[in-house]
Amino acid sequence: MIIKNPQFEVSAVAPKQYPQNELPQIVLVGKSNVGKSSFINTMVNRKKLARTSSEPGKTRQINFYNIDNIFYFVDLPGYGYSKMSKQEQARVGSFIEEYLSKSKNIALIIFLIDIRHSPTENDKLMYRYIIDTNRPCLVLANKADKIAITKVDNTVHELQNLLNPLKDILFLPFSAERKIYTEKAWEEIEKIVFEK
Repeated sequence: MIIKNPQFEVSAVAPKQYPQNELPQIVLVGKSNVGKSSFINTMVNRKKLARTSSEPGKTRQINFYNIDNIFYFVDLPGYGYSKMSKQEQARVGSFIEEYLSKSKNIALIIFLIDIRHSPTENDKLMYRYIIDTNRPCLVLANKADKIAITKVDNTVHELQNLLNPLKDILFLPFSAERKIYTEKAWEEIEKIVFEK
C-alpha cells in the first residue's frame, strides 16, 4: 500500500474528542517501549510522524493518525511502565478501556509483543482483554531484527503456543529496522480496511 499523506490528527482521552467520522480504526496495543510509534512510522514510510521516545510511558493519550483519509492508526498508551503513579495508571487504564468498549469504528486490534521475551503477566492480561472484546486481532512479534533471522519463525510459533494455543489468531514477525516484514502486515490491514 502506498501512503501519500499521513497526518497526526488528534490526541484524545474521552469519546467526544475522538474523530467524528466513520473511517475504520486500526488500534495499536502493547507495553511501553514495544515499538508502536516505530511501527506506524515504518508502515507509512515516515521517520517522525509518530513520535518515538527514549522514555517509556510518555504517551498518556490516545493518538489518532489519519492515513490518507482511508483509515486511522490509533496508538494507545503503553502499559506496564512502573514509574507512572498508581493514580495516573488508573486514569490511563480507564480511558483506554472506555475507548476499546465504546468506539464503534475499531476494525482491527494489533497487539505488539517483544519477540525476545516470553509474554509478561501484563501481556497475558491485555491479550485476554482483547479476546474478550470480540474484535479482529493480529499479533505482531516486534523487534525481529534483534534475534537471528533463522530463529524468527520458530520464536513466533513459540509465542503463539504460549498465548494462543488454539491458533485462531494470526501471529506475524515485525521489525521497524528491517522492513522485510511490512508486506504481510499490510496484507492483513488491507483485508480489514477494504472489506469493511
